[in-house]
Amino acid sequence: QVQLVESGGGLVQPGGSLRLSCAASGSISSRYAMGWYRQAPGKQRELVAVFTSGGIINYADSVKGRFTISRDNAKNTVYLQMNSLKFEDTAVYYCRAFLASLPPKDYWGQGTQVTVSS
Repeated sequence: QVQLVESGGGLVQPGGSLRLSCAASGSISSRYAMGWYRQAPGKQRELVAVFTSGGIINYADSVKGRFTISRDNAKNTVYLQMNSLKFEDTAVYYCRAFLASLPPKDYWGQGTQVTVSS
């Protein structure tokens, strides 16, 4: 069984930075797509940034140039460096690991709160 544990959330002022970490326990190979999603109050969960199984990185347009996703396969950990944070980045951030196998394997973390406030 795979578990994903996020850390690094918190309260930050606009323009500030945070670094989120997601550590995976269990069997996670580099074939898994791993990424970050977020859900703001009253809104649907949305993609923030993801490493696809082919190693391609995708970002939501709203975070391009401000957020950077990175991955350490040796540590089974994915990171999200968030710079120039805005009020609208406030949300619960979730880590996800997905493998398009039969059946598919889809794991989510418990989420970590990021609040951007002055």
